[in-house]
Amino acid sequence: MGYIDSGAIKVIEIIGVSPKSWEDAAKNAVAKAADSLEGITGIETVSFTARVKDGKVVSYNTTCKIAFTIK
Repeated sequence: MGYIDSGAIKVIEIIGVSPKSWEDAAKNAVAKAADSLEGITGIETVSFTARVKDGKVVSYNTTCKIAFTIK
């Protein structure tokens, strides 16, 4: 998931959301995490879910583990 030569990596789990796709939801998760985290080194997708309304998918959710270096 995260790759460094030495030191340590922390991993958090967040859920990205998108009206378009699971891939877009994962991209949103990384972009949002990057707003407050430095040194993101990788992502692992854990699960995919969706919200359905009136028989149609209206929202895609991607649960992600995001790895980042710590100081």
